[in-house]
Amino acid sequence: MPPSLSAALAISTLGLSGALWAASPNLSTEIVAEGLEHPWAMAFLPDGRYLVTERPGRMRIVQGDGRLGAPLAGLPAVEAAGQGGLLDVVLDSDFARNRQLYFCYSEPGSGADSGKNSTALASARLSDDASRLEQVKVLFSQRPRYASALHFGCRIVERRVDGKSDGTLFLALGERSRYKEEAQNLQSHLGKIVRIAKDGSVPRDNPFVGRADAWPEIWSYGHRNAQGAALAPDGSLWMHEHGPQGGDEVNRPEPGKNYGWPVITYGENYGGGKIGAGITRKEGMEQPLHYWVPSIAPSGMAFVTSDRYGAQWKGSLVVGSLKFQRLERLTIRSGKVTASEQVLPRLGQRVRDVRQGPDGWLYLLTDAQGGQLLRVTATP
Repeated sequence: MPPSLSAALAISTLGLSGALWAASPNLSTEIVAEGLEHPWAMAFLPDGRYLVTERPGRMRIVQGDGRLGAPLAGLPAVEAAGQGGLLDVVLDSDFARNRQLYFCYSEPGSGADSGKNSTALASARLSDDASRLEQVKVLFSQRPRYASALHFGCRIVERRVDGKSDGTLFLALGERSRYKEEAQNLQSHLGKIVRIAKDGSVPRDNPFVGRADAWPEIWSYGHRNAQGAALAPDGSLWMHEHGPQGGDEVNRPEPGKNYGWPVITYGENYGGGKIGAGITRKEGMEQPLHYWVPSIAPSGMAFVTSDRYGAQWKGSLVVGSLKFQRLERLTIRSGKVTASEQVLPRLGQRVRDVRQGPDGWLYLLTDAQGGQLLRVTATP
């Protein structure tokens, strides 16, 4: 048995309860796998293996002992340039039965849109031998398309109501950088959270259904570039979005609401200077639950629902930082962020994704040419 796995099992067998944790836990990281090329997202397969996307356009399975499988066949064309490529992946809540998964990526345009691109969301079935994707179907394509390598957004969350899937998906969409004003345009997908059914149709209870001046897929708007999203223990959707220079935000997107970008922001232009009127508040626009100045360049995020890290951590929101190469832990009380803490400040690697595994531990992906899959373990 690999040393990293035996250590994790040894800690697991201690049966530590949250009551024994009088202070923040002592954290350490274990390398589960390495040699991944700019990994972007991970999902946990029921048999203990890991499904990982690599931004250049590959999806592969990582064995429990860290061996990297060959890239899966069957992916659509991916435009891997700048911040674009193969991005998020999540398993369907009924994956054990249907082997369905969802992934998002930067989709190249064709015909009149040749040379342009956008964020797309697709469904697929993982073949029985786990070597390829089958029945690939594009469920959603962001419009309009632009020639840009920036701000694709691209986090997927399956919605749950009363603990059960309601058959819909949230997709976070960036505003493609230079086109920031589109975040306020309700006849554009840029800078939006959209909600669609698993077959690509529009749910009838979406907030803008029936309005001639708005596209029905839109759930919320006025977002910048969301690269982290997760369901809270109460089932509400939380997300974060990159600010410009300062002003990264944590938000809880509610149906039909406007989160302000680029009209209000706690950031400024790169190199200095106001964005628009330089205001942070305006009637009809929501305030963030938390924001960072200076920017941490937030990445993946996950809620801690296990007892692995003690009572203080349970219910916390953990966010990766690309810029400062660490984690941030946000304490949540009654739906509000009440405190923040820097975690693993000497990690020294750009954190791209953060997920809680079925074993209750947090797992990280590091954004590098030789990226790693790490397990974060703890002792009192």
